[in-house]
Amino acid sequence: MRISIQMWKQAQPLLKIPASYLKMEVFNPWRLPKEKVIFIMGATGTGKSRLSIDLATRFPSEIINSDKIQVYKGLHIVTNKVTKEEQCGFPHHLLGIIDPNYDFNAKEFCITATHAVESIHQKGKLPIIVGGSNSYIKSLVLDPKYGFRSRYDCCFLWVDVPVPVLHNFVSQRVDKMVEAGIVDEVRGIFDPNKTDYSQGIRRAIGVPELDPYFRAEKTLDEAGQAKELQLAIQKIKQNTSKLVCRQLEKIHQLKHLKGWELHRVDATEAFRSRSKDQGDEAWEKLVARPSEKVVSRFLCDNSSTTEVATRSMIRTSVEGMDHMLV
Repeated sequence: MRISIQMWKQAQPLLKIPASYLKMEVFNPWRLPKEKVIFIMGATGTGKSRLSIDLATRFPSEIINSDKIQVYKGLHIVTNKVTKEEQCGFPHHLLGIIDPNYDFNAKEFCITATHAVESIHQKGKLPIIVGGSNSYIKSLVLDPKYGFRSRYDCCFLWVDVPVPVLHNFVSQRVDKMVEAGIVDEVRGIFDPNKTDYSQGIRRAIGVPELDPYFRAEKTLDEAGQAKELQLAIQKIKQNTSKLVCRQLEKIHQLKHLKGWELHRVDATEAFRSRSKDQGDEAWEKLVARPSEKVVSRFLCDNSSTTEVATRSMIRTSVEGMDHMLV
């Protein structure tokens, strides 16, 4: 099922009301419908980016990256950024735009992401915020200084995969990253005079882990180099698995301690499938379509009788005031 731009625009105000009108008491009893925002959450490797593209093919959307490492330029293999081809022509905001040496923080993310959400809505499209940095999402949604929750209706999709299955997938993905050239990619930014891996893109898993190998490789024979490299690769896998556990812990905190309504979609069968075709079929059936239904219901939420009546009353009030001002 595809939702047209006209249908999803039902979730938006029917008219623009001058700011001076909004200050008048006649508007105080009624609350205007909020704009809609989709969040896609999940641990590293669960297919969040894939789902964001799936939804963008079904709804007129633009995508905002909320991964604190993927915001930086460079290291495409290390950061596992969605490629131009994989983006399928859909605009992606906050993806690979920040200087790799700059220490981008949650406050800057919130300000930039809020601006992106506003610009996407102005185009009549749906913002989809996707990434594994739950601390960024938490700050954006809960910090009162940004007023995000008071301005927007939020729908949270959680792509979930059991930890043992995900750990196995992460291990295989690191092996594929090695085959794709992660070692040479990280070597390109290695500086023997720098030991600080706490800022910028140098925080990315894969960069500090390879540091000992780069420092030792010139003094080792071929067997020693291979052993040191395997230790680095194993460390990358271990730290990625630890990241997965931290991400899931934060998601559970948002669900149980903060009371967020997270729509969980189980991607397990897509990961367990033995062939790509079976995996794609399972993904479409168990992840993409259920997520589409959740979003469809969410976008149509404002079409209740109460909302329609409220809008009608607002329109009538504005028209009446227009006559008074003429």
